[in-house]
Amino acid sequence: MLIFLRPPEDTIMERVQELFSGSAAFAVTFLVSLALLGAFITLYSLLTAHREMTLIRRDNRAAALSLGGAIVGFVIPVGKAVAQSASLVDLVVWAAIAFVAQILAYAAAAALLPHLSKAIADDHVASGILLAALALAIGILNAASMTA
Repeated sequence: MLIFLRPPEDTIMERVQELFSGSAAFAVTFLVSLALLGAFITLYSLLTAHREMTLIRRDNRAAALSLGGAIVGFVIPVGKAVAQSASLVDLVVWAAIAFVAQILAYAAAAALLPHLSKAIADDHVASGILLAALALAIGILNAASMTA
Protein backbone atom coordinates (compact mmCIF):
# COMPACT_ATOMS: atom_id res chain seq x y z
CA MET A 1 0.00 0.00 0.00
CA LEU A 2 1.11 3.55 -0.74
CA ILE A 3 -0.62 5.21 2.19
CA PHE A 4 2.63 6.93 3.22
CA LEU A 5 2.53 8.94 -0.08
CA ARG A 6 -0.86 10.42 0.68
CA PRO A 7 -0.68 13.97 2.12
CA PRO A 8 -2.14 14.51 5.58
CA GLU A 9 -5.77 15.70 5.75
CA ASP A 10 -4.68 19.13 7.04
CA THR A 11 -2.61 19.70 3.89
CA ILE A 12 -5.55 18.78 1.63
CA MET A 13 -7.86 21.18 3.46
CA GLU A 14 -5.28 23.95 3.30
CA ARG A 15 -4.97 23.46 -0.45
CA VAL A 16 -8.76 23.54 -0.88
CA GLN A 17 -8.95 26.73 1.19
CA GLU A 18 -6.19 28.30 -0.92
CA LEU A 19 -8.06 27.40 -4.09
CA PHE A 20 -11.26 29.06 -2.90
CA SER A 21 -9.74 32.00 -1.02
CA GLY A 22 -10.12 34.33 -3.99
CA SER A 23 -13.37 32.93 -5.30
CA ALA A 24 -15.60 35.53 -3.63
CA ALA A 25 -13.61 38.40 -5.13
CA PHE A 26 -13.64 36.63 -8.50
CA ALA A 27 -17.39 36.07 -8.35
CA VAL A 28 -18.17 39.67 -7.45
CA THR A 29 -15.83 41.09 -10.10
CA PHE A 30 -17.13 38.71 -12.75
CA LEU A 31 -20.79 39.45 -11.93
CA VAL A 32 -20.16 43.21 -11.95
CA SER A 33 -18.37 42.85 -15.30
CA LEU A 34 -21.31 40.90 -16.73
CA ALA A 35 -23.74 43.53 -15.45
CA LEU A 36 -21.62 46.26 -17.07
CA LEU A 37 -21.62 44.32 -20.33
CA GLY A 38 -25.39 43.92 -20.19
CA ALA A 39 -25.81 47.63 -19.48
CA PHE A 40 -23.48 48.49 -22.36
CA ILE A 41 -25.36 46.33 -24.86
CA THR A 42 -28.70 47.76 -23.74
CA LEU A 43 -27.61 51.41 -23.75
CA TYR A 44 -25.59 51.14 -26.95
CA SER A 45 -28.58 49.61 -28.73
CA LEU A 46 -30.83 52.38 -27.46
CA LEU A 47 -28.42 55.15 -28.47
CA THR A 48 -27.74 54.02 -32.02
CA ALA A 49 -30.13 55.06 -34.76
CA HIS A 50 -30.94 51.45 -35.63
CA ARG A 51 -32.11 48.70 -33.27
CA GLU A 52 -29.40 46.06 -33.49
CA MET A 53 -31.19 43.26 -31.65
CA THR A 54 -34.33 43.61 -33.77
CA LEU A 55 -32.20 43.55 -36.92
CA ILE A 56 -30.13 40.62 -35.68
CA ARG A 57 -33.30 38.63 -34.98
CA ARG A 58 -34.11 39.20 -38.67
CA ASP A 59 -30.72 37.72 -39.60
CA ASN A 60 -29.11 41.08 -40.40
CA ARG A 61 -25.37 40.37 -40.66
CA ALA A 62 -24.33 44.01 -40.78
CA ALA A 63 -26.07 44.69 -37.47
CA ALA A 64 -24.51 41.57 -35.93
CA LEU A 65 -21.04 42.62 -37.07
CA SER A 66 -21.54 46.16 -35.85
CA LEU A 67 -22.86 45.20 -32.43
CA GLY A 68 -20.35 42.37 -32.09
CA GLY A 69 -17.49 44.77 -32.76
CA ALA A 70 -18.87 47.25 -30.23
CA ILE A 71 -19.17 44.49 -27.62
CA VAL A 72 -15.58 43.35 -28.11
CA GLY A 73 -14.40 46.97 -28.31
CA PHE A 74 -16.04 47.56 -24.93
CA VAL A 75 -14.84 44.34 -23.31
CA ILE A 76 -11.16 44.83 -24.21
CA PRO A 77 -10.69 47.89 -21.95
CA VAL A 78 -13.04 46.45 -19.31
CA GLY A 79 -10.90 43.31 -19.22
CA LYS A 80 -7.81 45.42 -18.66
CA ALA A 81 -9.68 47.37 -15.99
CA VAL A 82 -10.55 44.12 -14.21
CA ALA A 83 -6.86 43.19 -14.21
CA GLN A 84 -5.57 46.51 -12.92
CA SER A 85 -8.36 48.11 -10.88
CA ALA A 86 -7.86 48.51 -7.16
CA SER A 87 -11.60 48.42 -6.46
CA LEU A 88 -15.00 47.91 -8.03
CA VAL A 89 -15.36 51.70 -8.23
CA ASP A 90 -12.23 51.82 -10.42
CA LEU A 91 -13.70 49.09 -12.60
CA VAL A 92 -16.99 50.95 -13.04
CA VAL A 93 -15.21 54.23 -13.84
CA TRP A 94 -13.04 52.56 -16.51
CA ALA A 95 -16.11 50.81 -17.92
CA ALA A 96 -17.88 54.18 -18.15
CA ILE A 97 -14.89 55.59 -20.03
CA ALA A 98 -14.97 52.59 -22.38
CA PHE A 99 -18.70 53.12 -22.91
CA VAL A 100 -18.26 56.81 -23.75
CA ALA A 101 -15.41 55.97 -26.13
CA GLN A 102 -17.61 53.47 -28.00
CA ILE A 103 -20.52 55.91 -28.23
CA LEU A 104 -18.22 58.68 -29.49
CA ALA A 105 -16.77 56.32 -32.10
CA TYR A 106 -20.26 55.44 -33.31
CA ALA A 107 -21.28 59.12 -33.34
CA ALA A 108 -18.18 60.07 -35.34
CA ALA A 109 -18.81 57.31 -37.88
CA ALA A 110 -22.48 58.29 -38.17
CA ALA A 111 -21.51 61.94 -38.68
CA LEU A 112 -18.94 61.09 -41.37
CA LEU A 113 -21.25 58.61 -43.09
CA PRO A 114 -24.76 60.07 -42.89
CA HIS A 115 -26.46 56.98 -44.33
CA LEU A 116 -24.63 54.56 -42.03
CA SER A 117 -27.67 53.58 -39.98
CA LYS A 118 -29.74 52.94 -43.11
CA ALA A 119 -26.88 50.89 -44.56
CA ILE A 120 -26.80 48.75 -41.40
CA ALA A 121 -30.59 48.37 -41.46
CA ASP A 122 -30.39 47.39 -45.15
CA ASP A 123 -27.78 44.73 -44.24
CA HIS A 124 -24.86 46.28 -46.07
CA VAL A 125 -22.14 44.08 -44.59
CA ALA A 126 -19.33 46.50 -45.48
CA SER A 127 -20.88 49.11 -43.17
CA GLY A 128 -21.09 46.55 -40.37
CA ILE A 129 -17.45 45.60 -40.88
CA LEU A 130 -16.41 49.26 -40.84
CA LEU A 131 -18.25 49.91 -37.56
CA ALA A 132 -16.86 46.72 -36.02
CA ALA A 133 -13.30 47.62 -37.03
CA LEU A 134 -13.69 51.13 -35.65
CA ALA A 135 -15.11 49.81 -32.36
CA LEU A 136 -12.24 47.31 -32.02
CA ALA A 137 -9.63 49.97 -32.79
CA ILE A 138 -11.12 52.33 -30.20
CA GLY A 139 -11.28 49.53 -27.63
CA ILE A 140 -7.66 48.55 -28.18
CA LEU A 141 -6.46 52.16 -28.00
CA ASN A 142 -8.61 52.76 -24.92
CA ALA A 143 -7.15 49.74 -23.14
CA ALA A 144 -3.59 50.62 -24.16
CA SER A 145 -4.06 54.16 -22.80
CA MET A 146 -5.11 52.99 -19.33
CA THR A 147 -2.62 53.59 -16.59
CA ALA A 148 -2.45 51.77 -13.29
